[in-house]
Amino acid sequence: MNGIIRKASINDADAMAELDRICFTLPWSRQAFLHELSNEAAFYIVTATAGKIIGYAGMWSIIDEGHITNLAVHPEHRKMGLGEMMLSEMIRISGEDGILKHTLEVRASNEPAIGLYKKMGFKISGIRKEYYSDNMEDALILWRE
Repeated sequence: MNGIIRKASINDADAMAELDRICFTLPWSRQAFLHELSNEAAFYIVTATAGKIIGYAGMWSIIDEGHITNLAVHPEHRKMGLGEMMLSEMIRISGEDGILKHTLEVRASNEPAIGLYKKMGFKISGIRKEYYSDNMEDALILWRE
């Protein structure tokens, strides 16, 4: 993978929203990304190659916990370790700020993502019933300490 990982900026909102439309059935809007990128409790990174954003990850810092809000990798760049690199970087950066516990929700059917999170030390700790409004799918709650 020849991409660079860097902190996301307000100028990345359009590309992040476009990537969300490609990756998710319930994508965030450009306006949601603009809000997130100006939210002091949020931190986002992007991965770019040849000047094009091919992945991003975000986290909210809530006291001493990190809530991973989303992680997206363009379908053409999956299975290359990019998701793991971005998640590792988010954990590293937040650890420097004293955040040693992380949580997230993931679709119960998203086996590739669940596999990545388990590889990174996350454990399933609960279920949010009918969490996703598009198909009423459950979300698994994962924690890493």
